[in-house]
Amino acid sequence: METKTLRMVFGTAAGEKWPMTLRYPKDDLDAEGVETAMQAVIDADTFASGLTDILAAQIIGRTVTDLI
Repeated sequence: METKTLRMVFGTAAGEKWPMTLRYPKDDLDAEGVETAMQAVIDADTFASGLTDILAAQIIGRTVTDLI
């Protein structure tokens, strides 16, 4: 079984990295859509105070093989 997560990394006003990971991202995500969503997170100032920059975003795939 393959699982995917979307990992977004934001910069903070203190110069630190603040990651946010979401399980089960849509299959049709593109860079523009993710960047728009990340900017909305920054603008809303809801999840963490002081987010200032978009640093990175990756879709991470993982395959799990059940043996028993």
